[in-house]
Amino acid sequence: MSRVVRIHQLGGPDVLQLEDFEVPPPAADEVRIAVKAIGLNRAEAMFRAGHYDEQPVFPARIGYEAAGLIEAVGENVRGLSVGDAVSVIPPNSISRWGTYGELANVPAEFVVKHPSSLDWNEAASLWMAAAVVYGALVDYAALKRGEHVLITAASSSIGVTAIQVANLLGAIPIATTRTAAKKEALLRAGAAHVIVTDDEDMVTRVKEITEGTGARVVFDAVAGPDVAKYTELAATHGVLIIYGLLSLDPNVVPPMNLLVKRLTIRGFVYRDWVNDPVRREAFVKFVDDAVASGTLRPIVGKVFGLEEIVEATRYLESNAQIGKIVVTVDS
Repeated sequence: MSRVVRIHQLGGPDVLQLEDFEVPPPAADEVRIAVKAIGLNRAEAMFRAGHYDEQPVFPARIGYEAAGLIEAVGENVRGLSVGDAVSVIPPNSISRWGTYGELANVPAEFVVKHPSSLDWNEAASLWMAAAVVYGALVDYAALKRGEHVLITAASSSIGVTAIQVANLLGAIPIATTRTAAKKEALLRAGAAHVIVTDDEDMVTRVKEITEGTGARVVFDAVAGPDVAKYTELAATHGVLIIYGLLSLDPNVVPPMNLLVKRLTIRGFVYRDWVNDPVRREAFVKFVDDAVASGTLRPIVGKVFGLEEIVEATRYLESNAQIGKIVVTVDS
């Protein structure tokens, strides 16, 4: 028996139950990982609350990311061995291959030997953020040197990763945050400009920063009513990529901005491209090279123990952190 986290109903963080559970041997094309660290994601909170594009079948495991040691290897697995230090690129199902717990079976094709320069906490913090940022900014938007990219809710793990990747590409990252408390931290993380939305008008500031041209790419985790502002501050032929729903409030997209600026608005889910083995290979190489060069480094905001999974999730949902919330596992 090992300790795993499961949910038996939809709800808030309190529905997360740490239970003894018999984790089966890995199936064909899977490996079993003895988990050392787990990275928490907003997607998991949405899944737990019933607001995600995958619905749980109770009792459901939960979790996308983990880092640890391979404990067992299923049939047909090549290139991975017992004892390998690995981390998980988030696979297709948040519950079928849930990672919250001491042991997790995951599909081998989504398991990578993480860079040796990263510790367990950093390795568990890397792949979801990198997958969303690479897929949206590199693969889809083709962000280029000298272009401005507006990054909303920039203190999240995805936000700070987007800042680092924008700098790696030679683009100019403009970060937003609601209060001034996180401004200096975002500047230290590499943001060229930080807009404090409680104190500054976002549209005016972006136009000032870009000398009137607007941001060619808007990378948004919020949605909600601010979508109208994004269409106003975007450049002609700009791209608005919405990857999160921190606000579930309705929005109105001004059709004149779409027409005059010829804007593209796209909802982005990392699964749109990460299932393609060729694109996934290119992504892993990009990340490995960036980590090796020191231009990409996960920022760990706060660390909890597995028995503190409820408190860790509450902290994630408080939006107080800069970077990733990590849960460590002593097994």
